[in-house]
Amino acid sequence: MCGIVGVLGDHEAAPILVEALKRLEYRGYDSAGIATVNSGVLDRRRAVGKLVNLSDLLVHEPLPGKSGIGHTRWATHGAPTVTNAHPHRAGQVAVVHNGIIENFRDLRAELAAKGATFVTETDTETVALLTEQHMKEGLGPVDAVYRTLDRLEGAFALAFLFEGEDDLIVAARKGSPLAIGHGDGEMYVGSDAIALAPLTNRITYLEEGDRAVLTRTSLEIRDAHGSIANRKMREIAIGSTRIDKGGHKHFMAKEIAEQPNVLADALSHYLPIADDTISLPGKGIDFTKIERLTMVACGTAFYACLTAKYWFEQIAKLPVEVDVASEFRYREPPVSANTLALFVSQSGETADTLAALRYCEGKARQIVSVINVPESSIARESDLALPIHAGVEVGVASTKAFTCQLSVLLLLALKAAADRGTLSAEELADHISALRSLPSHLNAALDEEDAIRRAALSLSEARDVLFLGRGQMYPLALEGALKLKEISYIHAEGYASGELKHGPIALIDKHMPVVVMAPRDELFDKTVSNMQEVMARKGKVVLISDIEGINEASEGVWSVIRMPSVPHVLAPILYAVPAQLLAYHTAVAKGTDVDQPRNLAKSVTVE
Repeated sequence: MCGIVGVLGDHEAAPILVEALKRLEYRGYDSAGIATVNSGVLDRRRAVGKLVNLSDLLVHEPLPGKSGIGHTRWATHGAPTVTNAHPHRAGQVAVVHNGIIENFRDLRAELAAKGATFVTETDTETVALLTEQHMKEGLGPVDAVYRTLDRLEGAFALAFLFEGEDDLIVAARKGSPLAIGHGDGEMYVGSDAIALAPLTNRITYLEEGDRAVLTRTSLEIRDAHGSIANRKMREIAIGSTRIDKGGHKHFMAKEIAEQPNVLADALSHYLPIADDTISLPGKGIDFTKIERLTMVACGTAFYACLTAKYWFEQIAKLPVEVDVASEFRYREPPVSANTLALFVSQSGETADTLAALRYCEGKARQIVSVINVPESSIARESDLALPIHAGVEVGVASTKAFTCQLSVLLLLALKAAADRGTLSAEELADHISALRSLPSHLNAALDEEDAIRRAALSLSEARDVLFLGRGQMYPLALEGALKLKEISYIHAEGYASGELKHGPIALIDKHMPVVVMAPRDELFDKTVSNMQEVMARKGKVVLISDIEGINEASEGVWSVIRMPSVPHVLAPILYAVPAQLLAYHTAVAKGTDVDQPRNLAKSVTVE
């Protein structure tokens, strides 16, 4: 989940590295550091905490040099300390690393037997020491790195810098993403294109097992077998990597507010103008040949899949299995030949999801991904990649990516229903018409922000919060609880409303707020009955419903948040907005770090 960057340029590297790291800080902010080579001399600067601390250090202790590597860390092995911060150095070698070296203890023991001295608790130091050992044995920098890579087990994106080498960076990837940027007489390396966007729009993505040797005027890539590999250089749209808060206090606030626009954009890519059909890219999907759908994801994307399960099963009558990516491949589930395997990931680099995808290769009939980064590893390794068109999402807690994921998944469910004959043409047209109107309903939901802010102010005083929902609102209860605990650090749990009496009701007392997500649908009466059980035990109910639901069931509740009335199938997408705003304003009231909550990172590229 760390971010790495490297530059071979014509200008001082330190400010370029720091600026690039700012664009990668969403990947980790426990510590940061850079190393440069200046007239052959290798040196580094490191600082604990956010990147601003490294910037302050560089003011007092400048680091000259036009060649350099940098790192922003999400701690795995070893506490967030200066000693454990990257870049790690051993003699002539400095290295930055994203990933986990699984056999580092064995390598560490081997190096210790040869007299190596360890000063950190990290797995990455072993990489630097092993490379240095190979150089002591007479290998040049490139061959020493290659020999080291052959010994490593686990996941990594690595960039190496060497004393005495002003025009050389060696990079490699296995399981973690890495991109090469092409400049004019300059070369760059970064964890993703976002970091490199201000420097170049020409990007080459390394593939699994690739090793790259960079100079200012050349790039040599070899595959995992050591053969020369010609990877395609692509031009990226700079506008798609723009990062700013747009006048908002936090990225999360901006990204919540962007949802009507990005959702309209996402829909436009799949719904032809003046047509009641759903258009998928490439060869699309023939759902008449699919007998089962397996959906795999992590975190918020997993809750999007849980929501979509209701749509696929109720609308398309297609059996669905949903699994957490981190568990899926380890239980070795059978995957039949007529199964569609669907993977959902905002970054397209989620390590567990990518591993699950690879497990399904050669087993499933078709592998499809729903992603936000079309050039990501998951997208490239899928038979069909379906972009959600949410744009860059910087806030660690996913918001606009979630609603766009839901929208694309609903479109897929409708396409499946049309293919399988479970929806008539008229019914499909009605659903598509409703979807086209969804952005305006999201705007109406955003207009309720003042009421949500008032509810959040009271919620911020709680220690524990429950979220309840029935049917397709149950995954939204899970997502609402996740959002709240992610950024406000209040313990929160989501439950299916009907499960309340099977245990969680024991927690209810006058101090326990309970957020009830209850549009006036076919399950509304049952949800209200569960809500009354809470109120009978003095629980504080925050009711999120439409005007019909509020008129019918709001008596005696602690707080009311009104949503527009929409067709029931759209309610999960709409009700994501108050869940997000409730978490956001609660976190603001508590004074927590909204965009970069403790212990979390945006892109989870390690298991």
